[in-house]
Amino acid sequence: MLVKGRKVAGRGEAVAAHYAFGPLEDDIIIKHRLLTRTTTTRGEPPLKKLQKKFTSFALEIEKDVDNYNDCERLAKAFIQELKTFELPLLKSKAVIDANLREKENFNELNDEINRQIIQAQADIEDLKKQLEESKIERQHKEECEAIRRLIGMQPPRSETQKIITDLEKEIAMLEAENTAGSRTLELRKKQFALLLHVVDELQNTIEEEQKSLIEEMRIALDDQKNGVEDATGGSEAMAVD
Repeated sequence: MLVKGRKVAGRGEAVAAHYAFGPLEDDIIIKHRLLTRTTTTRGEPPLKKLQKKFTSFALEIEKDVDNYNDCERLAKAFIQELKTFELPLLKSKAVIDANLREKENFNELNDEINRQIIQAQADIEDLKKQLEESKIERQHKEECEAIRRLIGMQPPRSETQKIITDLEKEIAMLEAENTAGSRTLELRKKQFALLLHVVDELQNTIEEEQKSLIEEMRIALDDQKNGVEDATGGSEAMAVD
């Protein structure tokens, strides 16, 4: 029998129940009572009644008197009580078998649910990958669409080719002008170098001619001076004579 204790708590306090046995001990006691059927809601327990019937039958058999009718009556009563006691056991066995079948069905259903959960998780992962791939594909499509719009904003290929051809011609003309300019500049450099050389030669020639002219003038002055001296000496000689 379970012994319960109850604590009267004040306002705002929780009420805690205390038991003489723990949950595991309660289960063992209940299981024993169900198996032995020593607990009943009303009347005498079936196992005790069966025990009394058997004891009465056994005591009657041990008597030495002629009590065949009493023994038969007690035997029938014992068998009847045994059948009465066996019926709940059969019902309990049927319930146990049904519970076992239900447990097996539950285990199968649990396994099936777990399998479906694993499959659903795998499907979710696949869907995540597909979603990522779809996002990447959509991004590529948007980029391609942006490029297509940008290309559509550009002039036609023929017009672009014409512009490129004109630019190539202009570049060729500029390169030709550049080449001609380079050649002209090189020619002007050579002409200027030749002019400098000629000027240098002319300057040297002028300097030499100036030197020669100065030398000739000096010689002429020397000759004139000598002539004057000679004339003066003759006059003096004539005067002395």
